[in-house]
Amino acid sequence: MNKDKRKVLLISFALFAVLLTALFVNVGSSKIVTACLLVPFAALTFFCIKKRSSLSVNKRDVLILMTVIAVIYAVLKEMTGLYFEFYKNPYFVNAKRLTETVIPVFLIIVSTEIIRYVMLSQKIKLVSGITYLSCILADVLIYSNVAGLYSFNRFMDLVGLTLFPAIGANLLYHYLSKRYGMMPNILFRVITTLYVYFIPTVTGMEQALDACVRIIMPIVIYAFVSAMFEKKSKKAVRKGKKLSAVLTVITVIIIISVAMLISCQFRYGALVIATESMTGEINKGDMIIYERYDGQEISEGQVIVFLHDNNRIVHRVIEIKTVDDEVRYYTKGDANDQPDIGYRVEEDLFGVTDFKVAYLGYPTLLIRDLLSGKN
Repeated sequence: MNKDKRKVLLISFALFAVLLTALFVNVGSSKIVTACLLVPFAALTFFCIKKRSSLSVNKRDVLILMTVIAVIYAVLKEMTGLYFEFYKNPYFVNAKRLTETVIPVFLIIVSTEIIRYVMLSQKIKLVSGITYLSCILADVLIYSNVAGLYSFNRFMDLVGLTLFPAIGANLLYHYLSKRYGMMPNILFRVITTLYVYFIPTVTGMEQALDACVRIIMPIVIYAFVSAMFEKKSKKAVRKGKKLSAVLTVITVIIIISVAMLISCQFRYGALVIATESMTGEINKGDMIIYERYDGQEISEGQVIVFLHDNNRIVHRVIEIKTVDDEVRYYTKGDANDQPDIGYRVEEDLFGVTDFKVAYLGYPTLLIRDLLSGKN
């Protein structure tokens, strides 16, 4: 291994290790800390690694295209407020937000893209993979760090709303950076990420729906750019490439479905059973799929999801009474000796379920125990 290759590997592994450590350190502002970590690495990478790859002759066209797409995305997203309603922007820029959020995020984006472009220019597969993971970590750190997560639900929100979109987005950024340089990514990311701080109102679109859009968008952009600027081979597509495309589509569908379910912002949601109160039909570690309660008729014997002390409980309805025009639902865990204390009313009902996936929830229970410090 020559000296230059060792240097590239050392920098890429050091960056990944530093960002991974920062992910688990409880800090006041992950944005500022991440910017302070990335800027020196970007300078080190840019000035100490000289090799650069030649770029496509279409780099200027792609730069303009990505800028236009970014503007259209921002405009269309805000126009959804016509459906979801508009709200006064709580993130509108001021002196404090400028120094604590806008400038650090700008520096994170620019530094990340400098590092990505230089590292990909070295044409070393291992370095490319490590850089990809580092860029995902940087995206996650923009929003939060694991040590700063105060609950298991918040962790799952981070996975569905931040990690999944970051995985797809960075695949696109790797593709663009390798062929067209860092500038298309920088302009696209700066516009789509920071425009929200400079407008007086924001859309009321659910975060989960926005995350799904951000998962799908890189695929659409890749297909569009590839169709416009990549030379098409006249050779027939090999079976391996067809299989790869099918697997990619299936993976995207699964990721989007999981993001929608764990966000619990759509008609259907997923919930991991964390206790043994329903052992028998529904066991600890199972994952249930429930339909949000929206006035559906509930019958005795049906398993429902209801809210109690801000927790979602999965128990069976054992009796229904109507008192003074108020419908009361009495519940009990199948494995419990006694019914639940009190009763539930319609305002407490969260969902109805009759479908489970056995054992699928055990990994999330393990993560929950790790976050809570349980052995």
